[in-house]
Amino acid sequence: MEYNYLFKNAMVIDGSGHAEYIADVAIKDDRIVKISPQINDPSEHIIDCTGLVLSPGFIDVHTHDDLIVIKQPEYIEKTSQGVTSIIVGNCGISAVCATLKNEVPDPINLLGQLEEFTYPDLAAYQQKIAEVVPSVNVGTLIGHTTLRNNCVENLLEPADEKSIAEMRNVLSKALEQGALGLSTGLSYGNAINSSTEEICSLAELLADYQAIYTTHMRTEYDGILDAMDEAFLVGRHAKVAVQISHHKCAGVKNWGRTIETLALIDKYRQQQDINCDCYPYRAGSSNLDLTQVTEDYDILITWSDSHPEMAGKTLKEIAAQWSVSISLAAEKMLPAGAIYFQMDEADVRRVLKHSSSMVGSDGLPRDPNPHPRLWGTFPRVLGYYSRDEKLFPLTTAIYKMTGMSAKRFALKQRGLVKENYFADLVIFDAEKINESGTFQHPKQKAEGIEYVFVNGVLTYHQKTMTGQRAGRFLAKDNNK
Repeated sequence: MEYNYLFKNAMVIDGSGHAEYIADVAIKDDRIVKISPQINDPSEHIIDCTGLVLSPGFIDVHTHDDLIVIKQPEYIEKTSQGVTSIIVGNCGISAVCATLKNEVPDPINLLGQLEEFTYPDLAAYQQKIAEVVPSVNVGTLIGHTTLRNNCVENLLEPADEKSIAEMRNVLSKALEQGALGLSTGLSYGNAINSSTEEICSLAELLADYQAIYTTHMRTEYDGILDAMDEAFLVGRHAKVAVQISHHKCAGVKNWGRTIETLALIDKYRQQQDINCDCYPYRAGSSNLDLTQVTEDYDILITWSDSHPEMAGKTLKEIAAQWSVSISLAAEKMLPAGAIYFQMDEADVRRVLKHSSSMVGSDGLPRDPNPHPRLWGTFPRVLGYYSRDEKLFPLTTAIYKMTGMSAKRFALKQRGLVKENYFADLVIFDAEKINESGTFQHPKQKAEGIEYVFVNGVLTYHQKTMTGQRAGRFLAKDNNK
């Protein structure tokens, strides 16, 4: 057999969490076909990986890339940091199954413009992904707020039995077509009045498909323990796995409380399946929400329809410039996007290190001044937290963004460097890898990423997209 690519002398970190080893790795078509201490068979391309790490491609389990990956299939924001697969449809908002009339409700509007929502079912979205062939593989959750948009007359009220039945029908069809699970975003205004019973009724459908329940919980502030109890209750009721999205303790008076929240996760993990994801920054990003405006920490405006010239300034700076309170300044900015420096660094580290956590960027690609996590999440974990800060070994860091993630979201034959697995691979320099972006200049390619392969195709090399793309739709139990 002649291989397409043969990687020689690579430091293989296989995504399992086990120790690294030196080996040659060969790929043919879209598969890893041989791993051995030495391979001397012929190959079309031979790449000397001496001094470089070869790992599975990184899996971004928490994205809002539903529509950008179609509009911009050469998705350099993710590919340039080594991401080869993304999970979309998080936080209760999915482009899949959205049927919109005159406007895009908040927070579905984080995903894109009205005319882009043309996927009334999962099959239509899957077909479009196959047409555009993005630079990453794409799997999707179905958003609860999206279902509410379709079926509930007043989004500010709980759904009635008729609306719940309609939502169940839409969700059932999507699961049948290959959705990975259901997501909720219960802190947002258009979902916060949903009853726990409403969520349970939808989650009941997941077990038959071994699908997952992911949740941006009702609050990440003072009432976080109650919000966690609700999430775990849904999991127990539906007999499904629970994923807490972007786990954090937000707000100054909650700093340090991850000691409590992680203890609660440990307690409940003894009786049910629970994980979380997190991003490696003490700042979060979303639409500007007046209820979150505070003087306790900085809030950086990323965009504003009413005052676009203020993008890149903090609310405190804007308020001082206008000689008004920050509350009034925030009101004047709406609608707007913001980065909230709402977390404590010790909490970020505690969650990132915890055995239940995996890595997800939660980046907002439509933001004109995005949070640097959109471009730098995975290199930051590897370079800053693992290599420089020694929070955990490189093997653990890789596991939290590959093998653990693939298993969690049932991405078959992905997430490991293993024979017969799909050839989603990253080759990087462990001494150089790190994010390049900052909050002021976030749109920067990471350092140290040498090669990115997606389904056996070289997609990124030497900070440049190759023009070759091979991303696929990852349907549940059908990741081919």
